Amino acid sequence: METIHGAPSFTLRTAQVELAITQTAGHLGPVTFHLPGLQASPYSLSPWQPHEIDQSLPNLLTYLRGDFMCLPFGGQEKGPPHGDTANAKWDFQNQTNHSLVLRQKGTDTGATVTKTMSLVDGHHAIYAEHVIAQLEGRWNYGNHPILNLSSVPAGTARIATSPFRFGSVYHAEFSNPAAGESGILKPNSRFTDLRSVTCKDGSTTDLTRYPARAGNDDLIMLVNAPATEAQPFAWTAVTFPEGYVWYQLKNVADFPSTLFWLSNGGRPGHPWEKRHLGRLGLEEVCSHFCDGVDIAREDRLATDGVPTSREFRKDQPVRLPLIQAAAAVGPGFGQVQSITPAGPESVRILGENGQAVTVPLNWHYLKR
Repeated sequence: METIHGAPSFTLRTAQVELAITQTAGHLGPVTFHLPGLQASPYSLSPWQPHEIDQSLPNLLTYLRGDFMCLPFGGQEKGPPHGDTANAKWDFQNQTNHSLVLRQKGTDTGATVTKTMSLVDGHHAIYAEHVIAQLEGRWNYGNHPILNLSSVPAGTARIATSPFRFGSVYHAEFSNPAAGESGILKPNSRFTDLRSVTCKDGSTTDLTRYPARAGNDDLIMLVNAPATEAQPFAWTAVTFPEGYVWYQLKNVADFPSTLFWLSNGGRPGHPWEKRHLGRLGLEEVCSHFCDGVDIAREDRLATDGVPTSREFRKDQPVRLPLIQAAAAVGPGFGQVQSITPAGPESVRILGENGQAVTVPLNWHYLKR
């Protein structure tokens, strides 16, 4: 183990990828992808270290970084925000040159969750798996990757997703004006194009370009289109102006929606203090926004055919895989237009100007 950004952390390395996971809270980060001619470190580390902030805060905020598992997503009345999986200690199980296995018994849900991070020689990718066992009833959940675009010139990072049925801004005030917080998007407004989302003043804004809308924190949710034979997985992607694309692949059946947490200095309270700038959460969820398990169980999107929770059985473990990866791209690659299979062990990433790269990736890892 190593202490990284103030947190004792497990580490895993290959020639293509280096990653760290905090022992407390199980947060992934930092991560470095060793791309051809480029070192890419897209994941966020909070602008504070654990010892610098009020120790009464939940571990979620103390160790905030990279990516973490949320069960339940948003939390519940008698548990920490985003659950023990995002706050409590993870126990070491085993490690090889290419995989790291951690486990946690949740005191809030009763679930046993096994976290496995795997790397493959030659692949600039993290194969991430959570297996949830001993859990009973309806629960919401999600993964919570946060990227750091604070050093990127305004509007120069390009955000894209696979096709979605519709999007919606958070239904209430995501940023609390009574606490001095600020959000710019119109609550509960729906849209079908990320380039035209309604603001509170009636204007529209382009959510495909970031950083943007300084001084605001906002949340939206996209309902992903179902998988097809030609598009067997859903994806999110960010083109960094440094010359690479970060992307994430998932099963829509496991994670039917994607949240964008657009965090750009809209929170003045501790520990944020308007210094959490240019951060972008691209969160894959089965949830109703970040509203917690009780609201998720209300099935508020049933008329739209969108599940916000899932039935678990104690004797039926559930596997939730994700792939997070990076690929070098040339100048002018622009916004990602598609990510599609290019054979059983590779994907093709197409940019808006017709450039394309094919990279090795075991996308079959996502299959149930």
